[in-house]
Amino acid sequence: MRDSRELLSSLGYPAGDLYNLPSSTKRFPDGAQYRIELPSVEGPKALRATLEEIERLNLTVHRVSQGSGIMLLTDEEIKEMCEMCAEKKMELSLFVGPRETWDISAQPHTSAGKAIALRHEGADQLVYAMEDLKRGASLGLRGALVADEGLLLLTKEMKKQGILPEDFVIKVSVQMMAANPVSVKIMQDLGADTYNVPTALTLPKLAAIRQAVDIPIDLYVEVPDNLGGFIRYYEIPELIRILAPVYIKFGLRNHPDVYPSGSHLDNTNISLCKERVRRAKIGMQMMERYYPEAVTSELGGKGLGIPVVKGKEVVL
Repeated sequence: MRDSRELLSSLGYPAGDLYNLPSSTKRFPDGAQYRIELPSVEGPKALRATLEEIERLNLTVHRVSQGSGIMLLTDEEIKEMCEMCAEKKMELSLFVGPRETWDISAQPHTSAGKAIALRHEGADQLVYAMEDLKRGASLGLRGALVADEGLLLLTKEMKKQGILPEDFVIKVSVQMMAANPVSVKIMQDLGADTYNVPTALTLPKLAAIRQAVDIPIDLYVEVPDNLGGFIRYYEIPELIRILAPVYIKFGLRNHPDVYPSGSHLDNTNISLCKERVRRAKIGMQMMERYYPEAVTSELGGKGLGIPVVKGKEVVL
């Protein structure tokens, strides 16, 4: 076992999980330790309700994300969401469209095949995903979620070639499931700008991942049931201390499956979004009690994928 640990160390990785829980000295570009993310904001109506509730509860939220995908939003809906987030100086991150769970293959729906669920099967699906990203960017979007290693590498090449803007934030979904320092470092090397780690990792395991990578880590502190259903509010201060720079992400227990979403689920989505904001307020009040000196970003902080909009005309 000693030889294996020495090999890890020689390659620049931690030799084991870090049970001493060292404080991270890494930061967001503006010097902040943490930012807040609200997921599953499915469309303009849900986003508007989310923003209204954020204002009512006097909460700072830096990123909202959406799971149904760019593919299932009209151009007008994407523009509207971009305009709302640009006005608030918040990042908007939309999922890339075609995925295995919505394709004709039965494998993602089998007990052993679920790991492939959000990957892209075949070259055509990669092309469709690239087209999704290009369309979003042309409408002002500056952030997207991906869950496929091949697409992740392609986003890096698309940025190099000017097909995607250099400041387009690629957020790797929790569905990628890389869960150790080496695997997450590979995601960083492939082009991840921010990485959503699996939801059930212990503090020592998370600390080891932080040592290996520099990009922001995203972590659910309240987890949808289909990802475990954990509520880790009391750990928020330690998570910030150990994982900075980190996005503290508030999902929701007892969350019905709303993917793919649409107008037939508007009322449900709005209720879910409002409750997520309330949960985030609870979590942040707990953080303020136990770690008031933690530094967060101002809205518009450097590195956020804020949509690019000028009046009602999108700047390309």
